[in-house]
Amino acid sequence: AKGGTVTLARTPTQWERAKAGVEDAHAWGQTEYELLDVASATARVNATSVLGAMFTPDCAAIQPAKLARGLARMVRERGLRIFEQTPALSIGPHRVVTPRGDVTADYVVRATEGYTASLEHRRRTVAPVYSLIVATAPLAEGVWDEIGLAQRETFTDLRHLIVYGQRTADDRLVFGGRGAPYHFGSRIRPEYDRHDRVHRSLREELVSMFPVLAGAEFTHRWGGNLGIARDWHASVGLDPGTGMAWAGGYVGDGVSTTNLAGRTLRDLTLGLDSGLTRLPWVGHASREWEVEPFRWLGINAGLTAMTLADSEERLTKRESVLGRVMSPFMGGHSGAPANPPPG
Repeated sequence: AKGGTVTLARTPTQWERAKAGVEDAHAWGQTEYELLDVASATARVNATSVLGAMFTPDCAAIQPAKLARGLARMVRERGLRIFEQTPALSIGPHRVVTPRGDVTADYVVRATEGYTASLEHRRRTVAPVYSLIVATAPLAEGVWDEIGLAQRETFTDLRHLIVYGQRTADDRLVFGGRGAPYHFGSRIRPEYDRHDRVHRSLREELVSMFPVLAGAEFTHRWGGNLGIARDWHASVGLDPGTGMAWAGGYVGDGVSTTNLAGRTLRDLTLGLDSGLTRLPWVGHASREWEVEPFRWLGINAGLTAMTLADSEERLTKRESVLGRVMSPFMGGHSGAPANPPPG
């Protein structure tokens, strides 16, 4: 459902960011970005305290599980085999070590995103930081008349600690955000997909944005980890000498970016010189994250700082000094177009 994405401005400071973001987008030739006034913004997303918004039509809501299953089906139809339940213990030139034996190939592609930290000697390559989500029961049409999202626009706002939402095909409202703690040593466990405090705050924030949801039933909650490179810079590349290729560091924007990465890796492994292989992210190498406990202290301090920066801006109506200082380190908003929320 290609309804575009609306990035709301709900404080005076966020409105300044929205104006700067549209100007910046236009300077880069992204003329499809629009600056919406209050009436136009609330006509699309009728949230509280809206002062305006940025809008781009270039975003679609999809069902990621259906995408993954469809890709798997197409791979199998072409005669290839997928081996599930086969964890990679380590990777190296032309070789992947698994509990059931070694796999050899001309090229080994590391595309493990947040799970990269579970590979031997890769614990500091990306940091797995969790993003959590809640979903309502299907909502009545009268409720949707109050909320908007008639074109199934995805939405976010210009706070520092990212949130994102969308209307699903079966009329649920799905809403997620950051804020869950980073776990010492880049640990990844199924129980981290749920966090009572964060899931509760997401429900409260959604009702605050859309008071018509007071008393609405929330039927689902879940989460997952994101792969974050030390410089918040996604990358894709290939070392022809070792046959080692990589892609990742998408910071939550992987639904579409993985497709671009896959097509780029195709051209790299075939030795093609194309527009994809000349993109700026090709060959980029992020430095490793700090050793523990500095990694744990830094990431969690940054998450706390972004939360405090949002509170400061709501109270003072001015840009947070703390947010401005920390934003480059935490991938926060700095006047550039906001990333569309995961579909």
